[in-house]
Amino acid sequence: MIAADRPDRPAARLCAVDAEGRTRHLPRAALATLLVPGDLVVANDAATLPASLHGLHAATGRPIEVRLAGWVAPGDPTRFAAIVFGAGDHRLRTEDRPPPPPLSAGDHLSLGPLNAVVERRLGHPRLVRLRFLGRRDAVLAGLARHGRPIQYAHVPQPLALWDVWTRIAADPVAFEPPSAGFALDWALLAAWRRHGVGFATLTHAAGISSTGDPALDRRLPFDEPYRIPQRTAAAIARAKTEGRRVVAIGTTVVRALEAAAEADGTVRAGDGIATNRIGPGTRLRAVGALLTGMHQPGESHFELLRAFAPDGVLDGLPAALAAEGYRGHEFGDVMLLERATYSAGQASIVSTKRVSQALVWAPSRARWSMVSET
Repeated sequence: MIAADRPDRPAARLCAVDAEGRTRHLPRAALATLLVPGDLVVANDAATLPASLHGLHAATGRPIEVRLAGWVAPGDPTRFAAIVFGAGDHRLRTEDRPPPPPLSAGDHLSLGPLNAVVERRLGHPRLVRLRFLGRRDAVLAGLARHGRPIQYAHVPQPLALWDVWTRIAADPVAFEPPSAGFALDWALLAAWRRHGVGFATLTHAAGISSTGDPALDRRLPFDEPYRIPQRTAAAIARAKTEGRRVVAIGTTVVRALEAAAEADGTVRAGDGIATNRIGPGTRLRAVGALLTGMHQPGESHFELLRAFAPDGVLDGLPAALAAEGYRGHEFGDVMLLERATYSAGQASIVSTKRVSQALVWAPSRARWSMVSET
């Protein structure tokens, strides 16, 4: 799939997969009318921290990059879990970055105006817990002056902080943007309101999407704090009582809502920590549909999609979307995925170009086949 390489090109295309497994290729503008009156949209309003810090390992004088990756205590900007790389920057692919110098508890790191100490390693040479030295206000000022957004090689030009903030960004608690929110704009929100679609927000500290190390990537997503306002929990309770659908904008919203969900699909208001890993065996209680970016098999985000649709549908999607020219990664195109109400043997992808045929997944043969529709 083509990687979106510029933040100033908003999502233009939408792949809509309905509850029967049928797929349509639409312009993103179709989001204005694709949802039905009574749907409740829930989005993540977290703003993104400048979580990439370059500096030196004091003991060796060797260059490092620190990517903040998790809160030790939510709201405390002096202590973080962090991924540490050796020399280089975002222009080198993450998986090609050299490791940092050997890190041990007590090591000091000089990160521009900030100084930090390694409290301990977290089971991997690149994953550590850091403590910034100094007052809270000084640490926040140092992050603002010296930090930059976490960035990957598919976007060659350095990103500014505003490039990674969605239009509804509020509290700066995310380490990477809740990127499905880039599909939202004020015109779309106004259209939803006119169409009778509800809108609410929560705040979830979206984590990093890749560490460059397969073993460490398998530990993603890390535990992530969230906050669900009382008004959002009340809106979800009303939707559930009235038999209406909750549509999550992004995988972080799914993770937060399902972590806080009761058996009847209502959610608890307040602060929490999402420790859940959502995948093919997960029974979704709160969320009925998901708007998300384009993900690839093996990624933690893709595994979450398996809670919405059978493997037969999802395993065929990446190739189908690549053939259609969809753009991936955080500034790419989007997909609306409804929670499945069908078995894997019934799943199909219907071509919008050739409506007389359908691409059908046959579990017994473990492959897709084209059949004529009658």
